[in-house]
Amino acid sequence: MRKLTVRDPDTMRLGIIDEIQRHEDSRYDHRLHGLLLICNGMSCYQVADILGQAPRTVQYWVRRFETHGFAGLQEKTRRGRPAALDDETLTEVGKDLRQEPRSFGYSQNFWDGKLLSHHLWMAYGVKMGVRQCQRLFKRLKFRLRKPRPVIAKRDPEAQKAYKKNFKI
Repeated sequence: MRKLTVRDPDTMRLGIIDEIQRHEDSRYDHRLHGLLLICNGMSCYQVADILGQAPRTVQYWVRRFETHGFAGLQEKTRRGRPAALDDETLTEVGKDLRQEPRSFGYSQNFWDGKLLSHHLWMAYGVKMGVRQCQRLFKRLKFRLRKPRPVIAKRDPEAQKAYKKNFKI
């Protein structure tokens, strides 16, 4: 049989590793494949090199399999970072966003990430970055509205002054 090749194998290998790490089931299968290679007589270093893992990781897989069986290879829940806003505060922020910023004493007409970040700090004592506040808009199903600049209507001189590319 002729040897098959994959176009751009280095890039494809990285893509496959990303895909494996993205899905919970494929991570479990990945560990199973690693153990299968260990059962076939390969060392942890050889398996780690083939699967793109650290040798220590493969050792952990083998030890967990030896002590807990197949359950030791399955994904466990990860705690992660605690949420900055609890559900009650999140509901309150949603109510705040339904009002105009001027009702809270701000000079802006529309909510944006920067203003929401400031509002969260002043009203709730929660520090949140601008980009995270922009994600919060999406999570609360708000769309970011940007004010349009007022273009002078029917005044040709004002329209010419407004245009960026106008040359005298």
